[in-house]
Amino acid sequence: MGLGDKISNKAQEATGKAKEAVGDATNKEDLQAEGVADQAAAQAKQAGEHVKDAAKDAFDK
Repeated sequence: MGLGDKISNKAQEATGKAKEAVGDATNKEDLQAEGVADQAAAQAKQAGEHVKDAAKDAFDK
């Protein structure tokens, strides 16, 4: 996984956590749900990148 991808995914995850926290604090379920969705998307991207890295490592050996 490229460093840029890692940073982007972590930023998206952090943004999602912030949205979820603000949604909790302000009792806005739509913002909370958007935050949870952002976190899930970032984690899915990270998992995909890990699979790519593992496949590349296996192929290199």
